[in-house]
Amino acid sequence: MAEAAVPGSVSRGVRAMFLMLTPNESSFEKVEDVPQYVQQATPVFVGLIILELLVSLLKTGAPAVTVSDGLTSISSGMISRLPMLLMRSCELTAYMYVWDRYRLVELPWDSAWTWWFTFLGVDFCYYWLHRLAHEVSFLWAAHQVHHSSEYYNLTTALRQSVTQQFTSWIFYLPVALAVPPSIFAVHIQLNLLYQFWIHTELIRDLGPLEWVFNTPKHHRVHHGRNLYCIDKNYGGILIIWDRLFGTFALETDKVVYGLVCPIRTFEIVYIQLHYYLYLWRRSNTYKTISNKLSTFIKGPSWKPGESRLGNHVGNPKVTGKEVPHDPSWSLPLQVYVVLHFLLVLRIYHDLFENKMMLSQLTILGMTIYVLLTLTSLGFIIDQRPTAGVLEMLRCVVMVTMQRYGFMKPLVPSLAVPTEAFVSLSLLYWALQSFTQLLSIKKKVD
Repeated sequence: MAEAAVPGSVSRGVRAMFLMLTPNESSFEKVEDVPQYVQQATPVFVGLIILELLVSLLKTGAPAVTVSDGLTSISSGMISRLPMLLMRSCELTAYMYVWDRYRLVELPWDSAWTWWFTFLGVDFCYYWLHRLAHEVSFLWAAHQVHHSSEYYNLTTALRQSVTQQFTSWIFYLPVALAVPPSIFAVHIQLNLLYQFWIHTELIRDLGPLEWVFNTPKHHRVHHGRNLYCIDKNYGGILIIWDRLFGTFALETDKVVYGLVCPIRTFEIVYIQLHYYLYLWRRSNTYKTISNKLSTFIKGPSWKPGESRLGNHVGNPKVTGKEVPHDPSWSLPLQVYVVLHFLLVLRIYHDLFENKMMLSQLTILGMTIYVLLTLTSLGFIIDQRPTAGVLEMLRCVVMVTMQRYGFMKPLVPSLAVPTEAFVSLSLLYWALQSFTQLLSIKKKVD
């Protein structure tokens, strides 16, 4: 059967994304032999995002993605992978545990029938994982991150939750009773990769494929906050599950994207965690233990006296004229944020590339720096009053990291300009913070 993939095989990543791998070339005896299809597809993600941007500019005269929203979506994707620095995927770890101890049968790893059975099994489990992530409030607290963008483009696919992986593993355990972990490790990646390219408005209709497969047209409905869109089209690769279980809806009226109550911020930690705090506060408004627990285990729209999923009568009315949150900020500041984002992206890449050679303390320190940077850039985009002070402190940490060799330029030839840029960034925000303090002091006096 298939040999281990060559690292960085972009062509393999492309074919994996569009389900063009045959069972013969993507069946492996050991988990260790399974290629990192998602990692191999990373250049494809970048290429398709750029292509979507160019096509949307030519077609509509406006880019499909804004700097603020696009960087926030990519930042969410970065944060969602940080736990992998310290442990293997929760889904694969739990799966292997159940397989080793509780499997009922052992399907042959080198059979095409096993490959196709796993394809269907993983997608079926994903449907229920996805559906319950919308129907159970504490699961929705994680999944809402993916729906928090008011735009719909390929960067939206990268807007993922850091906490969802800590519960999603439960839904795949039935497959572990029969399917070898190596085959599951292939299909959990293929299922994820397929769902990248369907996050676009440029592809309008795929004809007969719409009957069987999840497509951009179907998935646009899923991301809508129109009344007809809510809790519809949960499928991963196949849309047949929605048709079978009564959760399918066709795209009709113009889809308005985002959460029912938009959060209107680009601060990354808030986007990830705010709904947990909301649930806690909401549960505290109820007196009975039953209602307190129901806040977490029933639907997001549930209220005492209503059915498990509640209703959407009180939702803000969608008119189709809603404008996504897009604060005005200067071009120089946008360039500044993009450049610093690219610098932290390089650190993030190096962190994953070299994690086996780094100490746990170094990994922890660099992870904290990544979180600090993404948070600070979000503060700048939001134009918060405290953004200057936080960015000055971050620049101090950045200069220190550069001094001790933990931060590299995007390319070696830019080492000196990068060092100068980092130093000037610190100087600028130090002056900004000093000016702000003087202004506050004058107001007090």
